[in-house]
Amino acid sequence: MKIKNRKNQKGALLIYLIIIIAIFTMIMFPVVAVFSGKLHLLRTSIDREGALQIAEAGINYYQWHLAHFPNNYQNGTYDYIDYDTQQNIGKFSLTITPPLVGSTIVTVKSVGWTNNNPSVTRTISARFGVPSLAKYAFLSNDVIWIGENESVSGQMQSNNGVRFDGYGNAPIQSAKEIYTCSESQGSPCPVVKNGVWGSASEDVKSFWQFPVPAIDFSSITSDLPTMKSDAQNGGIYLPPSNKQGYSLVFNSNGTVSVYKVRTLSSHSSGMDTSGVWHSEDTDYNRRDFQYTTNIPTNGIIYIEDKVWVEGVVNGRVSVIAAKLPYSSSNAPTIYIPKNIVYNSKDGDDVLGLIAQKDVVVSYSAPNDLEIDAAIISQNGGAQFFYYYGNIKNSITIYGAIMTFYQWTWTWVNSYGGVTSGYRNTSSIYDGNLLYNPPPSFPVSSSGYQIISWTSD
Repeated sequence: MKIKNRKNQKGALLIYLIIIIAIFTMIMFPVVAVFSGKLHLLRTSIDREGALQIAEAGINYYQWHLAHFPNNYQNGTYDYIDYDTQQNIGKFSLTITPPLVGSTIVTVKSVGWTNNNPSVTRTISARFGVPSLAKYAFLSNDVIWIGENESVSGQMQSNNGVRFDGYGNAPIQSAKEIYTCSESQGSPCPVVKNGVWGSASEDVKSFWQFPVPAIDFSSITSDLPTMKSDAQNGGIYLPPSNKQGYSLVFNSNGTVSVYKVRTLSSHSSGMDTSGVWHSEDTDYNRRDFQYTTNIPTNGIIYIEDKVWVEGVVNGRVSVIAAKLPYSSSNAPTIYIPKNIVYNSKDGDDVLGLIAQKDVVVSYSAPNDLEIDAAIISQNGGAQFFYYYGNIKNSITIYGAIMTFYQWTWTWVNSYGGVTSGYRNTSSIYDGNLLYNPPPSFPVSSSGYQIISWTSD
């Protein structure tokens, strides 16, 4: 009897044990499943973070590559070696989008993954660009005077002194700590003044900065031989006209019409900002049509003669008027006889006007004039000559101005009254020029800088 009872007790315990195991299994299965899911999620998160760091390493590598090989744009897949262990722990794949014509922006897409879990990838896209010298709304090697009826939207700098009586909304800089102001800057000059001075409002004075490092204007003149070669190989090259020069009329359909200027319209003599009187006429009269063609793919139009520029720009183009080697006696000027505007102001359309000498608004230019362009006067000034009594209403510059000598669209007497030129001037900086300047426009020596960075 006792032996039988023991066997019954063992059978009952076994049943209880099976029931307990079953209950424990039912309870622990979801717990284990949750734990397993969290462990998988943790491993995936670790792999995702590792893949992101590897993708970021790809961006950092290509930034180094651009600094050392700025014109080498090459896709590729690379091993990622851990710095501490020297183990190959993953890979990154780079896809490079080179700059468009005239742009300096390089787009880099880096996809990273770990060797432990190649199916988990992370992507980073970054944009790099070299800032152009067109980061300035206005840059001058000479003194500047911004009058009460003048405004500058964007950064401006002079390697000399600045008198600022108008409106500004960005840094207003001079390379001088103090200087003796010029008579061309009005009363009470000549006297010793700070690098930046004037009667602007306190809000505008908060933008004054002096002294700052000077800009080397020789860097602006160094690329003319390359520009000429580019025009002769894929651009538009116009040799000396043996007439008065050329006229370019840009058309809204993305073409440009080329004329030879046969005769000029006579007018009175005018004086430039250096005090030199000019007897030459600044307006064309008779022109001979040559041809109409598309804006060249490389965007370069190089002219070894004077040129008049007007119309509606649809595309990216630079007009260069220059003769090599440079001679002050025959260096060409760019004239602006009528409005020159963009088809759209979204950054797709851009014009560079690079004159070896002056950029001059002509005598008979419109009463209200708009110039959409980045302007460089390499060895002269951007200006309207002084013609006594030739007074116009307003001029608007949308873009940037770089000028070696003094710049002016307005001439005033000792009392501040306008005696020649435009009563009201407005300079509006085109922010698209910073990393998307006109073709072959000079860029800074700072190298590539990161513009944007996004990840998935």
